Amino acid sequence: MLTSAKPISGQTAVIVGSRAPGRPWLDLAWQLFAVVTALVPVALVGHFLVRGQESFRSIGFDLRDRVRDLGRGTAIAAVIGGAGLLFYLGAHATGTNLTVDPSQLPDYWWRIPILVLVSAQNAILEEVIVLGYLNHRLDQLGWSVRQATATSALLRGSYHLYQGLGGFAGNVIMGVIFTYLYRRWGRIMPLVVAHTLIDTGALIGATYLLGKVSWLPG
Repeated sequence: MLTSAKPISGQTAVIVGSRAPGRPWLDLAWQLFAVVTALVPVALVGHFLVRGQESFRSIGFDLRDRVRDLGRGTAIAAVIGGAGLLFYLGAHATGTNLTVDPSQLPDYWWRIPILVLVSAQNAILEEVIVLGYLNHRLDQLGWSVRQATATSALLRGSYHLYQGLGGFAGNVIMGVIFTYLYRRWGRIMPLVVAHTLIDTGALIGATYLLGKVSWLPG
């Protein structure tokens, strides 16, 4: 990315692409396989929690408070999603962010369902491991709230560096906000809902808007 002769803003990062171009049923099978296998680390977290005589309930990953979690998650998605879009546009305009193409899936009947599944998979994977489990374990190790928050947020930002420095900074900020809300509510489910809605809006929105509106880099 940084070593390329092409400027950062002129490079493109594809989030979800075809895994078997021209072969829709094989493509669908690979997409589903990728979603399922990506969630294996979440199952491993569940195993570690059970070994410690805990469960996913210890980090608030359950359906005990569905209505409140949905309401909180929707509100967070509206605020963070809108601010995130403005941040991305600003970072791209200053040349510190790649052009992000969220979806290059072919126009088959399963495109939208797969985008929703990928959004949910990303949300569960990130919030269970990087938000809930990491902070939970660091608390048990005696880390301060500031240290744990910084570690979780920087980790979240680090694996978004493929989007550019803007993607890194935006996700660090999101990580700090999500950690604060997790600690306030003691639950990651509202953040899983919010993350799923944000990613779903980005993936589906980009599918229909890229190349059709002038304000969205593409």
